[in-house]
Amino acid sequence: MNFAAILAAGSSVRMGNPDKPKQFFLLGDKPVLIHTVEKFCMSGSFEKVFLLCPKAWIQQTKDLIETHCPHYSSSVEVIAGGELRNETIQLCIDHIEKNFLVDNETILVTHDAVRPFVSLRIIEENIRAATKYGACDTVVPATDTIVESTDAAFVASIPNRKNLYQGQTPQSFKMKKLKELYLSLSLEEKLLLTDACKIFVLRNEKVALVNGDGSNIKITHPQDMRVAQAFLGETLC
Repeated sequence: MNFAAILAAGSSVRMGNPDKPKQFFLLGDKPVLIHTVEKFCMSGSFEKVFLLCPKAWIQQTKDLIETHCPHYSSSVEVIAGGELRNETIQLCIDHIEKNFLVDNETILVTHDAVRPFVSLRIIEENIRAATKYGACDTVVPATDTIVESTDAAFVASIPNRKNLYQGQTPQSFKMKKLKELYLSLSLEEKLLLTDACKIFVLRNEKVALVNGDGSNIKITHPQDMRVAQAFLGETLC
């Protein structure tokens, strides 16, 4: 059994604290998060697609789904997310465990709502990799030299670029294993988390790589919306 968690609970601080989170910005004729939800529904691989958004936006999010993709409304459930990414994922897991029969092979595919150009190929490869290995991360090879600094003033090291990748999403897991490892972390370890895959890394569990795509961009800054609009125009041509 497979479930998808579309993470849309962010507050868009890096977009300059707009009146609404960036996942609700219009991309073409519909909000960013609707483009993303449609991709996961189109795959036909999920028992349910969960859309986790800020509590104050739950009703509006439900209304957007009914307006833009009513044919998928029975496949999508909107629930409240948390303040932090991994808190949001755990809330989704708790909700699934309360409402569905799950086992050790149940897969949870987590994805940023603000990556609307994820491909069906990437989604399907995530499911396969998580099923086989227990956890996977979508990545693309680093194209720029990465410079490390420990004091934000001087170069500490320049790692070999051929060993480096840029992380995208989805990140996918055997759901019960993800919860078990997360609950095993100390508070100090939880503060180190930047994404869900690091939970596995901190416990020396393998995380497989899935090939991402340069078009699978994350809309984080205002200029990203301009790039996304250009991408959308290309896909419609």
